[in-house]
Amino acid sequence: MDSDAVRRLSRRGFIGVGAAAAVTLGLAACAPNSGGTTRGGGTLKFWDMVWGTGTPYTNASRKIASAYKPTGKNLGVTFQSVPWDNWYQTFTSAAASKTTPAVASGAAFLPFYFLEQGAVAPADDLVKLLDKNGTNDFLPGLLPSMKTSKGYAGVPWSLDLRVLWVNTSILEKAGAEIPTDWDSFITAGSALKKQGVVGLGMAAGSTTTDAQHTVGALLINNGGGLFDADGNPDCVTDRNVETLDFLNECVQKGIIDPNAASYTSDNLSNDWLSGHIGMGFNQTGLDKTFPAAKQGDVKVIDPLTGPHGDKGTVYYINPLMMFTTTPSQTSSEAFLAYYLDQIHVYWTSGVDTDLPVKKSITNLPVIQNNPNLVKSINEWQPIGQTIGAKDPHAFGALNAVDGGSASAAFVQQIVQGKQSSKQILETLQAALEKLVK
Repeated sequence: MDSDAVRRLSRRGFIGVGAAAAVTLGLAACAPNSGGTTRGGGTLKFWDMVWGTGTPYTNASRKIASAYKPTGKNLGVTFQSVPWDNWYQTFTSAAASKTTPAVASGAAFLPFYFLEQGAVAPADDLVKLLDKNGTNDFLPGLLPSMKTSKGYAGVPWSLDLRVLWVNTSILEKAGAEIPTDWDSFITAGSALKKQGVVGLGMAAGSTTTDAQHTVGALLINNGGGLFDADGNPDCVTDRNVETLDFLNECVQKGIIDPNAASYTSDNLSNDWLSGHIGMGFNQTGLDKTFPAAKQGDVKVIDPLTGPHGDKGTVYYINPLMMFTTTPSQTSSEAFLAYYLDQIHVYWTSGVDTDLPVKKSITNLPVIQNNPNLVKSINEWQPIGQTIGAKDPHAFGALNAVDGGSASAAFVQQIVQGKQSSKQILETLQAALEKLVK
């Protein structure tokens, strides 16, 4: 596996809608499949984002789509790879011109936005089909989180989960214990600082959302979050202030690198590889970015216990959605049911770096033989929540929050450590109230 590709092509390495450029890039055209025949006047268009390892992933996805053999009156499929650059404009422009595909993968909150706009069809009948086929084996909580008052916005296919990694060799050299709670994290981070090592690796530059995920994970770890149970912005709470006070302590004690405010995802990756970072939240595939001889140095640890006994982290459910522009809704459902039965190939061939969402895939040897993935699935996934946090279901307005300018400014203010926690949260509250109406 190309470790540079893993670092470079992570979905979360790209900026979100708030900072995306105004010009829509053209789609990367791919040849239509040879397996799906045209019936009933057309074929289904399948748009797939560039996930995981980039080209190797896309080749595997194309192969799955090309092997699809529709039955009965169902339509065949054509495949198109979609780059993450300007992804939001790509989809919204297509929706405006009614040229959206029949089915697509996409960013975590995109199907919720489009369902609210009437551009995405509810996936309820697809879920019933999975139930009928005995293939509705999603990990706990993932499918329910896709449910809205209008039905299921889509179905999960992979999970971008944030877990806490440590470099055990660096901690041992610093004489630091693996942390179990926030106090011991500060202790370990301070010991690392004495060795010239960063205790909480973060990248808060304008081209990455890494720091937003770290902050989101810690807010949830403390029973907080940016929204209330009804999806309204609710930033200025005691738990949130407490979390930002903890992060400010990390800043003041040098546990967070002062350069993090301008760090890119490549800067962060390079610091992990060079041994400049000892601990940090990251994707479940972080170890794959290391040379084989060094992969054993980094490991996922048990979830931290927050100041009030809470455990939690942030995750992003990578969805599959069905658009109302499909020439045949039943064909869309039949294809996605087939597709979900084939995606185990992404993990058995090593082209996907996120977690699988189906129990049948998590039980495969390629997963069970990796202790970091097992711990991520068994201990971290069940305590994960979306950035909507206290609201049990995601909603369309999160599109503007995920990677948007308000979130970017929020984490940069935290890393800079020049304002009080309450001031930073009040600024974010005002910004989110304008976004979420």
